[in-house]
Amino acid sequence: MDPLADALTLSGVQGTLGTSIEAGGAWSLAVEGRPDTTLYAVTTGRAWLTGPGHDPVELATGDVVLLPAGAPHRLGDEPSGRGDRPGSLPVTTRIATIRYRSDPVTLTQILGALPGLVHVRAETGTPGLTDTVRMLAREIAHPGIGTSAVLKSLVDIVLVEMLRAWLSESPPECFGTWLGALGDPVVGRALEYLHQDPATPWTTSSLAEAIAVSRATLARRFPIATGTTPAAYLAQWRMDLAAVRLRDTHESLETIAENVGYGSVPAFTRAFTRAHGRTPGRYRSQVRTATIDVN
Repeated sequence: MDPLADALTLSGVQGTLGTSIEAGGAWSLAVEGRPDTTLYAVTTGRAWLTGPGHDPVELATGDVVLLPAGAPHRLGDEPSGRGDRPGSLPVTTRIATIRYRSDPVTLTQILGALPGLVHVRAETGTPGLTDTVRMLAREIAHPGIGTSAVLKSLVDIVLVEMLRAWLSESPPECFGTWLGALGDPVVGRALEYLHQDPATPWTTSSLAEAIAVSRATLARRFPIATGTTPAAYLAQWRMDLAAVRLRDTHESLETIAENVGYGSVPAFTRAFTRAHGRTPGRYRSQVRTATIDVN
């Protein structure tokens, strides 16, 4: 079981390639806060990224940076750029833009748990990230048969490769986040078991026994790495699984309750209502109505 792939899939993370930035000379682009998480991959040249809450960040060819949803920012040829300036020819900087959004029905939000701006420099990245950025740049510059299919895959791959590269650096800001927990050899293994079989009535003791560590060790390290206890994490993950099943399937409450580890519908209903503020039946009705209205 791969908890990262599992969580990305369940939380419905989807990427969309945005307008590529091509600029030269003196240029500046102001971006208002957007509802999506934004990724920039510098495929040619250099740029400065500025915004509230962080120092100016210089970006070079091969750099990738991820900004949280709602973060206003500015890109330009210098850190003190003001206003929108279109730049001039020849083009010296090219930046691919990708926007990611998650399924709002899930409580486990991987991108929302990131500690603000995440910057992976080309020189500290991994071969996988470097290769993906190069493929992305080549496909954008020279589209061919099936380009849309290739780009659809690359926008997903570049996110995973970036997260891998960031975690491999073990930056201090990753500690205490869901992603940082994957790098902890004890907690990472515990998450694998919880994701592999969420219906099992795991306790801290039984989970510790499964990964061959003491209960005290797991009880101490799990909250430090994730910010919550194994029991609370399992409860939230079960509720995410249940929420998606309620929306996307016609399974009965009995089936869903059993599949996510509850021995009775009343017990499941109480847990779900605490997590989502609505009974499973009302939740199913409302989210399906909302989906129909959107479509």
